[in-house]
Amino acid sequence: MDVPGLPARRAALKLVDAVLRRGETLDQAGRGATQGLASGADKALARALAGEVLRWLTDFDALIDSATRQTLPDDAKPRAVLRLMLAGWLRLGTPPHAVVATGLPLLSGGPRRLAHGVFAALLRDGASLPAVPTLPSEVAARWGERAHPIAAGLAVPPPLDLTLREPAETAGLAEELGGISLAPGHVRLARGDRVEELPGFAEGRWWVQDLAASLPARLLGAAGEGRRVLDLCAAPGGKTMQLAAAGWQVTALDQAARRVERMAENLARTGLVAELVVADALEWAPAEPFDAILLDAPCTATGTARRHPDVLHRIHAPQIAAMAELQAALLARAGGWLKPGGTLVYATCSLEAAEGEEQVAGLQLSPDPIRPEELPAGLAPTAQGWLRTDPGMLTDDGALDGFFIARWRG
Repeated sequence: MDVPGLPARRAALKLVDAVLRRGETLDQAGRGATQGLASGADKALARALAGEVLRWLTDFDALIDSATRQTLPDDAKPRAVLRLMLAGWLRLGTPPHAVVATGLPLLSGGPRRLAHGVFAALLRDGASLPAVPTLPSEVAARWGERAHPIAAGLAVPPPLDLTLREPAETAGLAEELGGISLAPGHVRLARGDRVEELPGFAEGRWWVQDLAASLPARLLGAAGEGRRVLDLCAAPGGKTMQLAAAGWQVTALDQAARRVERMAENLARTGLVAELVVADALEWAPAEPFDAILLDAPCTATGTARRHPDVLHRIHAPQIAAMAELQAALLARAGGWLKPGGTLVYATCSLEAAEGEEQVAGLQLSPDPIRPEELPAGLAPTAQGWLRTDPGMLTDDGALDGFFIARWRG
């Protein structure tokens, strides 16, 4: 019979291995790794342990190496188990005796004795983590001078952000839900509650959407007034619902049929309306141009590292280059579908310059610089009139995801 908590840790090992060895996302790996777990609590524990291992991997490895005479290979099973044990002890607050009881059974023979000895030595020496996670060297080099502030924003998993269907309800819903608001139509809550059980979910009064992810649609203007807008690469649909709630006549396009089905469900829950199109944007073309276009382009999603720490370890130069090529092609097509005088907003949830600043610097459209008064307090446009957010910003209020946003007039 398994020790209580052992199946969750076995699943967490599979999750981390899928990310580090096969390059899968935590979401992709989760379907198989947690399939045999009986309870939602065990699944949540497995995901939490795996997330903390990936968030603090460099620092856990430094602690392990400090307590071994010979460096363990990166893919050695004792190293993998010790990472998990340290995540439980130093990040989730699991008592050391419980860490040992649920960690060592994941090994057998000599490796078990090795892991026990290393953990005991670190416990005896009062091992601790730095205040800020140490980023992998490749990631730190890419993010440059912002790397340390971004890492500070990754230290704690993110709060829960809601976008409201009716911005006029902001103060009332913030009080009802016990949250804070950083912008009209936004409420931020502490993590922990099941989303479906929160007041207003069933009635469609709000949907889950990071504050940064809500900014591209906001930058098209607060009132659509029946004008036609194209939401390109629209799934999972938060921006589509924002635009529909603001009075735009929305055409939402995405090539993933299952994700479009999910968008339809969310539109039905919120009572909002949009035309949904399943198509490849590189092959599809509209019958007539649009008053506005929002291109939230496919990207490496490194800006979501707070909630998806797997991106710190599975995104490398080839993936960034491939995404930048796709983004350039999408941007070129979108620019040709805009009415004269229309507005085009380009956005990516990436922290990579190749997917943001380098992507738009030479675009042959008329810039429409983002203005400070259009943004939540604490955020400001760049000198070029673009917006760059990252997890090192608004940290006193819970931080936000990394995004790049630029805007032009046709």
